[in-house]
Amino acid sequence: MAGDCARLNTATTFRKWAKNPTFRALLLWLVPAAFLGFFFYQPLLALFELMISPKWGFSLADLNISQIWDTLGFTIAQAALSTLLTLILGLPGAWLFAKFTFPGKKILRVLTTLPFILPTVVVAAGFNALLGPRGWLNLGLQALLNLDTPPVQFLNTFGAILTAHIFYNTTIIIRVVSNAWSQQNIRLQHAARVLGANPWRTFREVTLPLLRPSILAATLLVFLFNFTSFGVVLMLGGPQFPTLEVEIYIQALHLLNLPLASVLSILQLFCTLLITISHNRLAGQQEMVISPRSQTIAVHKPRKGLETIIVWILIISLFTLLVAPLASLALRSFVKLEPSRGERGDIQQGFTLQFYRELGINRQGSLFYVPPIEAARNSFIFALITILITSSLGILVAYALQKRTPINAILDPLLMLPLGASAITLGLGFIIVFNRPPFSNLTFPILLPIAHSLVALPFVVRTLSPTLQSIPASLRSAARALGASPFRVWLEVDIPLLLPALIVSTIFALTISLGEFGASTFLSRPAYPTLPVAIYRYISQPGALNYGQALAMSTLLMVVCASGIFIIERIQRKNKDIV
Repeated sequence: MAGDCARLNTATTFRKWAKNPTFRALLLWLVPAAFLGFFFYQPLLALFELMISPKWGFSLADLNISQIWDTLGFTIAQAALSTLLTLILGLPGAWLFAKFTFPGKKILRVLTTLPFILPTVVVAAGFNALLGPRGWLNLGLQALLNLDTPPVQFLNTFGAILTAHIFYNTTIIIRVVSNAWSQQNIRLQHAARVLGANPWRTFREVTLPLLRPSILAATLLVFLFNFTSFGVVLMLGGPQFPTLEVEIYIQALHLLNLPLASVLSILQLFCTLLITISHNRLAGQQEMVISPRSQTIAVHKPRKGLETIIVWILIISLFTLLVAPLASLALRSFVKLEPSRGERGDIQQGFTLQFYRELGINRQGSLFYVPPIEAARNSFIFALITILITSSLGILVAYALQKRTPINAILDPLLMLPLGASAITLGLGFIIVFNRPPFSNLTFPILLPIAHSLVALPFVVRTLSPTLQSIPASLRSAARALGASPFRVWLEVDIPLLLPALIVSTIFALTISLGEFGASTFLSRPAYPTLPVAIYRYISQPGALNYGQALAMSTLLMVVCASGIFIIERIQRKNKDIV
């Protein structure tokens, strides 16, 4: 009898605690917090330990401070210049999308989204196929001018880095600023005109102050992406342009100087956190004072004259920037314009499927122990595991964040911290922690999807959480009143409404995992290559066959990511409240 009473009291106490929002949030956070603690914060602590531990025979006094400052200075300088050039093109593009309607606007808007989700290795391969020594421009000029060497030196230049960064980040400026621009209250501009202000003064004193928070937030976001850029700098610029991330890669994998790599990683993490905090504060200032749809800026066709000319120059410029490298990549993967290594005779020209057929062949002297197609298989397997991890953890966190609790106030920022840590830093931390006892028995292929999950999880949570919070409580109450169990309420009410956002988050996780390059350079092995690592290795080697295989793999990866973008766009058109 006493035991029954004790069990009854325990059950009653548990039900009482279960009604407490803080207790429920704590239960939901248990697994995600343990995952983050073990696989993210433990590697970060290991970097600190490596930096200060005397067992490595390394002291902070041994640092070459001038080298570190030079690397940091170049990283900031290239990020600042890239951001400035992106603003020069992005702000007119935002004006274009906010104020005008024109043929092909929907297609161009989708194209502006594509770079944001494309892997860096695909973009680098695209510019290589267009402007590289074996690209369309150089081969065309060589044939036209009868030259023996490529006349355009694009690769391994500072200009290549800037061009790729503009390609990547223009879409951020366009999306953020055009959205804020289109929601401005048109009555404010009309009032300024009535008071005698000309169009330029109206823009300077009315439009621009309202746009300033969104412009600053987008600028900081672009600067952050440029500051943490790795694949673009490494593949298009080369080691002679040592940003912090490239220098970490060189010191860790080529020079085996793990203590110095750790110092650079901590410095990089500190800088990115400052930028991220500043961006989040500015992002909270983007709310418009008055933004009813009836009062927003009217979209119209460009008027005749100068306005029409400017609009079409912008359309052609954006279309060329977004399409040219990607189209060059796809076309070049089907065309053989030079002999493979070991071939004799004249240059062979024409359409071919050889580069794609060769993906399934493991030739002697290959860069890996498996045929290149195995890299695609590995990447998709890792991506599926990433989706499983991020979806499970993301749903738990999204439900935990439904109500404001002290637990959420503490853990939510900790969940977002992986956004401020680069994949290079994460990969280095994994090597330090999981390549020593008692974790040395963990194989690195298992760690790859875990690293990808850490990168993708914040995106998944930020996609699921708003949708989950928008579900009316009355629907759940009605289902319970009709006798539905909590599980049935979740299955028949929450899941159908959450499904579009879950699909979007799944696509985000898929593309992030497929294209992840930074951590994969540390964790992948020759027997288990991923697509980005294979593309980088093949495109860096001489020979037409290696080059063609790299372009073929890049094209396949581009098609998958582009398909994901189109699916997301269709879902967003049908569900305006998602994301």
